[in-house]
Amino acid sequence: MNIDAHQHYWNPARGDYGWLTPDMEPLYRVFGSEELAPLRQATGIDCTVVVQAAPTVEETRYLLDLARNDDSIAGVVGWVPLDSPEASNLIEELAREPKFKGVRPMLQDLPDDTWIEHAPREAAIQRLIDLDLAFDALIFARHVPSLIRFVERSEAQDRRRSWREAADPRWYRGGLAAVGRWHRATRRVTAKALLQIFRSRDRSKPELDGRNLKTLRYASHRTIRTGASDVGWGSDWPVLNLNGSYTAWHATAKSLTSHLEKAAQDAIFGGNAHAFYRL
Repeated sequence: MNIDAHQHYWNPARGDYGWLTPDMEPLYRVFGSEELAPLRQATGIDCTVVVQAAPTVEETRYLLDLARNDDSIAGVVGWVPLDSPEASNLIEELAREPKFKGVRPMLQDLPDDTWIEHAPREAAIQRLIDLDLAFDALIFARHVPSLIRFVERSEAQDRRRSWREAADPRWYRGGLAAVGRWHRATRRVTAKALLQIFRSRDRSKPELDGRNLKTLRYASHRTIRTGASDVGWGSDWPVLNLNGSYTAWHATAKSLTSHLEKAAQDAIFGGNAHAFYRL
């Protein structure tokens, strides 16, 4: 099964996407599964993991409502206020939905880079562990040290279970090295390769340029070195539309991993996401 491990659906009229403003013209509109379907078909993607784009429980419920009647949505990674006394109860409630597969705090938007070290309630993290849910981290490279400490504390909290954490890093070269060190330190992290990570700073360029491809090759080499069993491909659609297209990014990722054995390629383009999110 070919899986897009990271994409979004949204409707700006819902009003809780603080980062999504009218000046972001290419993105400031409704994006739904009907529009993604032909792109999935063209690239052979069977299903996707839809990831939250707003720090609200209401948006998570919105995504779960979409998933309930859409077979192409294999799982939903939502948002929960992990620092709230109500977090553990919310997690338990959301987990009654079969397609609820994990949570993602938007660490890159928080003013405190060390928030993950001290703010989440232990009861909430324990509930994630007990329910075997995934934890996605939206980070910059500067968040890696705090995440390492968070993972170590979480693993110490419950030695009985395996803690599953995915890095969704907004990185360039420095970040790649940091995530590699994190992987070697914890052996728990799964990195998602997203086009949005590598997009050019010049948003006027509609497709991958030479500089971007050079960065992608570097990223591919460094990321795959952590182990193909720990890498998953994601489109970050529709954000990738800022500097590329679904089919172009998929073709580029396929090319960058073409030197790997078929089993490793199958893992990157589906198997790892299937296992990580318990799809």
